[in-house]
Amino acid sequence: MEKQPETKSNRLKLLLSLLIANAIRLLRIIPNNDPIMSMVLPFSRRSSALTSFAFPFLTMASFDFVTNLLGPWTLLTSITYGLVGLMAHYFLKDQKKVGMHDYISLGILGVLIFDFITGVLATPLLFGGTFTESLIGQIPFTAMHLLTTTFFILVVTPLLDKEVLLNKSLDDSRLSSIFSKMSLRL
Repeated sequence: MEKQPETKSNRLKLLLSLLIANAIRLLRIIPNNDPIMSMVLPFSRRSSALTSFAFPFLTMASFDFVTNLLGPWTLLTSITYGLVGLMAHYFLKDQKKVGMHDYISLGILGVLIFDFITGVLATPLLFGGTFTESLIGQIPFTAMHLLTTTFFILVVTPLLDKEVLLNKSLDDSRLSSIFSKMSLRL
């Protein structure tokens, strides 16, 4: 995939992606139903460092808000996922070509980092237990997380990357212009 220009005007795309990610998570289609990484990667490639951090941070926090699970865990997971998005941004931003192998490799690395910090390191601190118990208990969860992340990267990432983020008709400025013209007609 060739490097395309950054998408600057993407608030609508960000909001729609956040809503879709959380809707998929709420549906619980499959165990460890987490499409966030598959959406983080294209945003990290095509958007600013701020968006690369904000998208996963806001997606995690808004999900906990909607499901009434706000707490210290929310802050930890939101910041960690935001930092993973930022890491992806700095890895992808100067790449001339990004292929599916790059996305899957970076997705796997991101999941391993996220699950290690939030599952292995933080669980004993927040919920008790030993490091060893957390490590052993995290293995099946992380295996499923890697499997579902890879699936979502194969399905969602190319669509978001090419069909949404590069779609000029979905840019905020274009939509504002359309809404302005519609309001003048009314």
